[in-house]
Amino acid sequence: MKSRKIFRIVIRNVVLICIVLFAGCNRSIQSIAEPPQLRVLTYNIHHGEAMDGQFDYTRLAKVITDLHPDIVALQEVDNATQRAGGVDQARRLGKVCKMNYAFGQAMPYQGGQYGEAILSRFAMDNVTVHPLPYHPGQEPRAALAAAIRPGNGLPDFVFVGTHLCHQNNDTRTEQTTRLSQLFPASGGMPILMAGDFNARPDSDPMKVLFDKGWIDTVAPRSKIDYVLLRPDDPWKVIEVTIVDEPVVSDHDPILVILQWQGK
Repeated sequence: MKSRKIFRIVIRNVVLICIVLFAGCNRSIQSIAEPPQLRVLTYNIHHGEAMDGQFDYTRLAKVITDLHPDIVALQEVDNATQRAGGVDQARRLGKVCKMNYAFGQAMPYQGGQYGEAILSRFAMDNVTVHPLPYHPGQEPRAALAAAIRPGNGLPDFVFVGTHLCHQNNDTRTEQTTRLSQLFPASGGMPILMAGDFNARPDSDPMKVLFDKGWIDTVAPRSKIDYVLLRPDDPWKVIEVTIVDEPVVSDHDPILVILQWQGK
C-alpha cells in the first residue's frame, strides 16, 4: 500500500511538471511566432522651445522616451543656431534618449542649421537629405531619408521624415509631388514616411500621395501630422496614440504601432 501511495505521488508530480513545462514552452512558441511590431513616432518639436519659453531637453526627451518609440521623425530641429544657444538638438536628444540620430538641413538659420532629424533604436545608414521645391520668399524644406536595419525579425526599410511649407498650398502640392517621385508607392524596400505636412487630409497636397496609394495610418484623427505607409508593404496598424501635450511643443506627438505581416 505504501509503495502504491508513493507511486501515485511520483506520477502526480511528474504530470504537474509536464504541465508547467508545456505551458512555458507554449508561451515561448507563441512569443516567437508573434509578428514583430514597430513603434513609429512623429513629433514637431518647435525648434526645442516649449510654450513656456524654456529649452528643456530632459523634459522634451521624456515625452519621447515615455512612448518607447523604435523610430522617430522630428521636425523643426535646430543645429547650432543662436536661438537654441548653439545646441546640436538632434545629437542632444539622441544622447538623452539613448538612440541613434541623424540630422538633415532644410535651410541655414542664425549661424547654424534648421531642418529635420531621425532618432532610431536600430542601426541606420544611407542617410540622405532631399531638398523639396520652394519659391522666393518661402522657407526651404527637405525630406530626410535613412535605411533602417532592425535585425530583429522586422525587414530593412527606408524611413522618411519631412516638414512641408506652411506658407502656400500650391508649394505643398509641388512638394508632395516631389515626394511621390522620390519615394514610389510600390517596389523596392518597404518605405514609411512621417512628419508635419501642414495639410489637411482632404487637401490637394495630400491627395497627390493618397492618389498614388499611400495610406494614412492616423486617420480619421489626422490633422496635419502623419505616418504614411505604402499599400504593398504588409504592415498592420495596431494602435494610434496622440498625446495631449500642450506645453513642450505646439504640436502633439503621434505614435503609431505597426505589425509586420510579411516574411
